[in-house]
Amino acid sequence: MYHLRAAGVSLVLNARGVVLHWGADLGDLPTAFAESQVPAIPPSSIDVPLRLSLLPTAGEGWSGRPALAGHRAGRPAGTLRVAGLQASENTITVRTENADGGLHVTTEIELSPEGVLRLRHHLANHGPGDFELAALDVLLPIPPSAAEVLDFTGLWAHERRPQRSTLRQGVWSRESRHGRPGHDDAFLLMAGEPGFGFRSGRVWALHVAWSGDKRIWAERSALGPSVAGAGELLAPGEIRLAEGDSYTTPWVVAVFSDSGIDGLSDRLHPWIRSRRVLEKPRPVVLNTWEAVYFDQSLPRLTALVDAAAEVGAERFVLDDGWFTGRRDDRRALGDWHVDPGVWPDGLHPLIARVHSAGMDFGLWVEPEMISPDSVLARSHPSWILGPASALTWRFQRVLDLANPDAYACILGRLTDLLNEYPIAFLKWDHNRDLLEPGASHRQTAALHRLLAELRVAFPQLEIESCASGGARVDLGILEHVDRFWTSDTNDPLDRQHIQRWTGVLIPPEFLGGHLGAGTAHVTGRTSALGFRLATALFGHAGIEWDVSRASAADRALIAAWTAEYKRLRPLLHSGVVVRADSPDPAVLLHGVVAQDRSSAVFALVTLDSPAAALPPPIRFPGLDPARHYEVRPLGHPPRVVQDAPPPWLATGSITLPGRVLSEVGLPAPLLAPEQAALFTLTATS
Repeated sequence: MYHLRAAGVSLVLNARGVVLHWGADLGDLPTAFAESQVPAIPPSSIDVPLRLSLLPTAGEGWSGRPALAGHRAGRPAGTLRVAGLQASENTITVRTENADGGLHVTTEIELSPEGVLRLRHHLANHGPGDFELAALDVLLPIPPSAAEVLDFTGLWAHERRPQRSTLRQGVWSRESRHGRPGHDDAFLLMAGEPGFGFRSGRVWALHVAWSGDKRIWAERSALGPSVAGAGELLAPGEIRLAEGDSYTTPWVVAVFSDSGIDGLSDRLHPWIRSRRVLEKPRPVVLNTWEAVYFDQSLPRLTALVDAAAEVGAERFVLDDGWFTGRRDDRRALGDWHVDPGVWPDGLHPLIARVHSAGMDFGLWVEPEMISPDSVLARSHPSWILGPASALTWRFQRVLDLANPDAYACILGRLTDLLNEYPIAFLKWDHNRDLLEPGASHRQTAALHRLLAELRVAFPQLEIESCASGGARVDLGILEHVDRFWTSDTNDPLDRQHIQRWTGVLIPPEFLGGHLGAGTAHVTGRTSALGFRLATALFGHAGIEWDVSRASAADRALIAAWTAEYKRLRPLLHSGVVVRADSPDPAVLLHGVVAQDRSSAVFALVTLDSPAAALPPPIRFPGLDPARHYEVRPLGHPPRVVQDAPPPWLATGSITLPGRVLSEVGLPAPLLAPEQAALFTLTATS
């Protein structure tokens, strides 16, 4: 028996590679535990107890979805048996092989100090002839009590829409065939006790750390067991292994929580932070896209640079439109040379102005794509994925990065740009799905390799993963990037939902959230400045608005907001993210509490008209019950609909024990719809 334990989590495996338990820490176990878990043999079944291995197949009595599927000249892989097993304090490696020894699978299992489990398989073909792989997935048992599943769907500018359903007998399966995770990415599949919320219920969750096609599912079998599974979604013929070849699956990240959805974040966020250490504070970004679109010139952008500096921006990002012939979105992708007609002296004068204003400089690129109307496409049509008759999407096609010449060309152009100009940041976009069957794996692998090469050559460079907004947010690409563009919408009403759910997996400092114009460019909805400021505060904050044309009063409020962001940045980007469960879907409460619980910042948000004249009290989760906290309002006052505020708020502050603030709470101000009130909490004892 092999037992991994960390941070209140146990994984127990027997010598045959059967997972006996994944969930709450079981403490020190006697050797009799393994035998105690052997089930009965039901009638009309296999004549031995049904025990699910790490790679269950029909050969061991499992009639559910198999973990391994494929064939060699029409012969299936067959059942795998354990050939060896090694364990250390936090890892287990299981070696299995099929009956004829032609296939070897090595399964790596890691349990982090935070209680995060990672698993992946390595398949090697040692037999004669090709082996065509159809699937190689990670499967883990979940208990019968995990009877409700929550995952996500979405659209462009409306990512991470949660959906719940009862887990009945059969398979609840989500598959992505976009060549990227997609706006409708299942993202994080949670299976938990019915009614689990942010602060309550036991939950088991899986995420595929991969930027291409993938699938994730939960299955309840009539045989009795329930499982959760995940892996790369392979097209027919996409992985064909010759003798001596091998394939390694993406990592599957598995997390257990006995304290609801926030308990998942409590493990994932510190684990991610331990692996993706950000070397410096997240700068306030000003991105030019919604400010000027393709209307680029030095005089036009000089005014924006000066206004950005006035309001406290620390990074100025020049978006799409800087390269040769790019006057709209219908041409020139692939021609990554600065347009001499727009920038006769190159980008040097603009960058000099940005630096003199105290900001660093970033640049938009979309290296994986190519416009049919481009010099590169006309010169190298064979570098384009798919036939010449294939559909375009946003008037563009996909550059085949698995082609060594195309890869070298793009790496060379990016290297030249980064050598010529002091570029601190690349906004790396990806504005279309891959519609070419069988290209996802090789394209994704090439992308990760390209990003890794650039990071080695330019270690100070920061990169943002943007894919039509939030269509490529995963832990695989996070090994190579410093930030995600969470969504193309800057509408704060939509952003409240998108950021809330994306933040279950991803810590806030990796999620770009920008202050947009008063009327959102994507939705056309008009929002109050205070609501927009409060929404953009909780993440890697930035601005996507022509602040050179904002009023002096608005610029003063933005400057005050950036100053508060910089003051709160150490807390926002290192603390514990907390979200309260609300009986009224129109009202949200979320915040960040310092690791030592000495301080916190919270937002009370009304998305719509509250259900009651007097909404429930504000109960602040995550505080130290034994300490006293001073509660103060922060920032621009929201619009309210009340004849008088609660007395505690009228006085400007109140000090109460953390237990009282968490369990009883404080009377809430009566916010108008689409408003947010910010509060700071500071421990006084």
